[in-house]
Amino acid sequence: MTAVPRRLRVAVAAGDPARRDHLALLVTRSGHQVVELAGSPDAILSDGGDTGPLPAPAVAIGSDQRDDPGQLPEGATATQIDAALRAVAAGLVVRKAQSRTLHFEALSEEYPLLTPREAEVLAALGDGLSNKEAARRLGISPNTVKFHVEALFRKLGAGTRAEAVAKGLKRNLFEI
Repeated sequence: MTAVPRRLRVAVAAGDPARRDHLALLVTRSGHQVVELAGSPDAILSDGGDTGPLPAPAVAIGSDQRDDPGQLPEGATATQIDAALRAVAAGLVVRKAQSRTLHFEALSEEYPLLTPREAEVLAALGDGLSNKEAARRLGISPNTVKFHVEALFRKLGAGTRAEAVAKGLKRNLFEI
């Protein structure tokens, strides 16, 4: 037997009456009951405008200027609104999705991406091991260790083993 989710009591806060009616319709489509602000709501759906202090946690649609615990983009679906209202009523925070554009250039300059083996070699350097000792510990040849050390120097912009270790520690690439 599946439990039916509880209907929330949701107030609508918007400066424009037409906008308020539209938000009330979204609340109803989300399966919740629309109540007045003074009616002890579980949550509030707002247009993000200046509504003053609110008696319950709010979800603002289309605005990120407020400090509401919930923020959704304009055009959010009834399912998204339902989830956001339930989340803020439970004390959680909901934010609009950030841009999925990754900035690899900035990331790779400040925090180089090391292969797992390079990270192991860097840790061995941090322990003060020679190439031969690191090779024994890692079960690889000394030439392979040398290859990884050169790659570390290039990625970290280091000229010495000590400098590579210092930069790796500073960037939290490994721990001693």
